[in-house]
Amino acid sequence: MGATTTPRAHRRARTQAARSAVSKVPEVTAAFWIVKILTTGMGETTSDYLARTLGPVPAVAGAGLLLAAALVAQARTRRYVPAVYWSAVVMVSVFGTMAADVAHVALGVPYAVSASAFALALSLVFIVWQRTEGTLAVETVAGGRREAFYWTVVMATFALGTAVGDLTAATLGWGYLPSGLLFAALIALPALAHRLFALPPVLGFWWAYVLTRPLGASFADWAGVGAERGGLGLGTGPVSLVLAVIIVAVVLWLSAADRSATRSSS
Repeated sequence: MGATTTPRAHRRARTQAARSAVSKVPEVTAAFWIVKILTTGMGETTSDYLARTLGPVPAVAGAGLLLAAALVAQARTRRYVPAVYWSAVVMVSVFGTMAADVAHVALGVPYAVSASAFALALSLVFIVWQRTEGTLAVETVAGGRREAFYWTVVMATFALGTAVGDLTAATLGWGYLPSGLLFAALIALPALAHRLFALPPVLGFWWAYVLTRPLGASFADWAGVGAERGGLGLGTGPVSLVLAVIIVAVVLWLSAADRSATRSSS
C-alpha cells in the first residue's frame, strides 16, 4: 500500500510546489475558504473595536499604514508565502471595513448607495483586468500587473461585502444572524451552478469570494454585538482575539504544509 500512496503524495507535493513557484495566490481549497471567511469576521470586529478604542481617524490612519506595509511585503515575495499573503488579506479586511464604514458614518452615504458604488467599481476593475490580461484566473497571479489587479479586486470585494452586509442587517432590519444565514445559502449557489449548469469556475470563484465578506462579517457581528441588537454580546475585542488566534493557528499549519511540499519536490 505504501508503494502506491507515496508516489501520489510526491506527485501532489510536486504539483503544489510547481504551482507556488508561479503563483502568489494560494491554491483554492477548503482551507483557503475557511481562512478567508475567518479574516472577514476578524476584519469586521477589529475595525469596530479599533474605531471605538482609538477613534476613527487614528484607527483608519494606522490600518492604512499597516495595509501598505503588508502589500509591500506581499509584492516583494517571489512566490506564495502563507504568513505574508494572509497578513495582507487581514489588513485588507480591516481597512476595507473601515472604508465602507467611513462612507456611511462620516459622510452619511446610505449603504445602498455605497454598495452600488463599490459594485460598479469592482465591475470596472474586472473589465479592465480581463481586457488587459485576458483572464481573471487567480492561479495566473504571479506578480506585476496581474497582482496589482488582484489586490485591487480584493479590496473592492471587502468594501462591497461590508456595505452589503450592513445593508441587510441594519438598513433592511433583518439582523446579523438572519443575514449570515442568507449569505451562507447564497455562497453555496456557485458550486451548485457549476455542477448543474456548468458555471465557469472563474466566475464561480469570484461570486463566492465576494460573498465571503458579508458571510463572515454577519456572524462575527452577531457574536460581538449586544442582545439589544440581536447578538450574543461577547464583545468585538474578544471575538477579534479568538478569530486572530484561529487564523494564526491555521496559517502556521499551512506554512508547515507549504514547507513540506517544497522539500518533497526537491
